[in-house]
Amino acid sequence: MYVIVDERPMVTDGYVANFSREGVTSVGLLASDFEDWLQTAPGTDLDAVQGFLLGDCEQRSDLPEMIQRRSPAPIIAMIETRCLTETLDLFGAGIDDVVRKPVHVREILARTEAVWRRAQRASARDPAVSDRTARIRVYFDGRDPDIDGEKMALPRRERQILEFLVRNRGRRMTKEQVFNAVYGAFTSDVDESVIEGHISKLRKKLRNRLSFDPIEVRRYLGYAFVT
Repeated sequence: MYVIVDERPMVTDGYVANFSREGVTSVGLLASDFEDWLQTAPGTDLDAVQGFLLGDCEQRSDLPEMIQRRSPAPIIAMIETRCLTETLDLFGAGIDDVVRKPVHVREILARTEAVWRRAQRASARDPAVSDRTARIRVYFDGRDPDIDGEKMALPRRERQILEFLVRNRGRRMTKEQVFNAVYGAFTSDVDESVIEGHISKLRKKLRNRLSFDPIEVRRYLGYAFVT
């Protein structure tokens, strides 16, 4: 799930529609509503956020610190025109990346993933440790994953679940967290139980290709992508 913050509903609505066309869940919020949500949202909602997209809002330079207290997700700022001073101020405030509008959501996805990769490299485990799941390559940009160099075609929801679990590898994610990441924390017209079916099908496909199951399931505790 992506969170778009801007004072203009036409901007947030436009990007929500663009993300939807790419099969990615997002929500648009005014800055004042965003601050209230950020301070009160449960951790399961925040864990589902893949990135924050900050547009035009008066207190934009104050938002990164607030976000970082509650979420490690990348923060990308959108600016109207190229301006070195504004760009440097945004980086100084804690923004992870700055893009100039108009920007395609695929570029936003790619830039967000680049930030995630840098963070993961910084906290990488001992490279001498064997990782059976290294055979899986996940792209996070709408492309299907590869296993042993060959594409593995997956339905959109299964691919998004795999991406979410891989990004949070080693962490146990509840059904609610997976649901929020794939369908959005504000979705009420889909039952959480659909996640169980998606993951069951995904695990079977992975077992068939890998000869082992990289997704560990613990009843009442959730799911974890393991090595």
